[in-house]
Amino acid sequence: MKAVLDADEASELLRASIAGELPDERGRFGPFGGRYIPETLVPAFELLERGIREYLPSDEFQQEYRTQLRDWVGRPTALTFAARLSERWGTKVWLKREDLAHTGAHKINNAIGQALLARKLGARRVIAETGAGQHGVASAAACARVGLPCRVYMGVVDMQRQAPNVDRMHRLGAEVFPVESGDKTLRAAIDEALREWVSDPAGIYYLLGSAVGAHPYPYLVRELQSVIGTEARQQMQDLAGGLPDVAFACVGGGSNAIGLFYPLLGDSDIELIGVEAGGTGDGLGQNAATLATGTPGVLQGCYSIILQDEHGNIQETHSISAGLDYSGVGPEHALLQALGRVSYVTASDDEALEALQELCETEGILTALETAHAYAAAKRWSRDNPGKRILIGNSGRGDKDMPTLARYAARTNANAAA
Repeated sequence: MKAVLDADEASELLRASIAGELPDERGRFGPFGGRYIPETLVPAFELLERGIREYLPSDEFQQEYRTQLRDWVGRPTALTFAARLSERWGTKVWLKREDLAHTGAHKINNAIGQALLARKLGARRVIAETGAGQHGVASAAACARVGLPCRVYMGVVDMQRQAPNVDRMHRLGAEVFPVESGDKTLRAAIDEALREWVSDPAGIYYLLGSAVGAHPYPYLVRELQSVIGTEARQQMQDLAGGLPDVAFACVGGGSNAIGLFYPLLGDSDIELIGVEAGGTGDGLGQNAATLATGTPGVLQGCYSIILQDEHGNIQETHSISAGLDYSGVGPEHALLQALGRVSYVTASDDEALEALQELCETEGILTALETAHAYAAAKRWSRDNPGKRILIGNSGRGDKDMPTLARYAARTNANAAA
């Protein structure tokens, strides 16, 4: 459900978005965003906001952050031309390879930036949440890098389907706290992390993993992830001979997508398409397609588009991909949908699995199940747009998804035998 904006308001908000003037002083992206939090957390959020204003733009912080991105994360990540996939689809497909970043996904860009900020703010320890496990791994690695203890909250459902990443977090020195409340996935993990933060807001830094939550997190995560789109824009000009006609990214909370899209907002000729998890159907509880089927409301400190019933009860979601299995979405995505600058579509579990397999067989890249949703939508788009230049944000690698892929293959084989 899109927010209703009049033409003049929409035009001004789009201009402000492109100019980098959002969020406003209230933490709002137009009608979305803001800060809806317990009184006990107000000092912690105010400290974080002051720290962002003081440290984030400073030359000292930026130099340290860029050095870590270059020497430890491995940036810039490659832009890869997918020749065989392009031949199949009839378009020119380029991949922004966040799977090649240290720890295997875009999450590390945000994690190391926030870990450096936590140290600047004098935090004694860091907490984080994770769904697919990639943010948990990135947080554990970043905290080890800067010398801060780390606890990661993770739903037990996600722990089971992302067991390799649980082991990686342990090996990187983090404590992984199993969450058995609620839906036992990402939303429940965020709830538990917030409860822990309330217990010691002065000593704990909450390293939030996506462009969601109360202000200033959507802004902070966007700023740290925008390195993706900034690099990709220049690489497309240098290697592909021009900007893309369209850019695709998967959308759960939305950090990799806003990181790719934000530096491209001002390029009006580039179509931007976010891809949500269509799951197994259109009904509540069958998918995690927040922008496609949700309504405005407040979730975990932020006014955005969320999945809720007619009584305002947050609905459980489903996706084969743990990283997209979330009942909300970042407020900037909600605005960009309302403005019509970004289109949001869905891809089903089966489409994502088929796209993942096709990429493996044609390009030798095992992508994450999250990212596979973007490939599925890009393939559909290609059918009506032959010869066009496509940029896909390859947000992470799929090693973590091998247990899920193995279980799916076993079920498929069993069904075929029956």
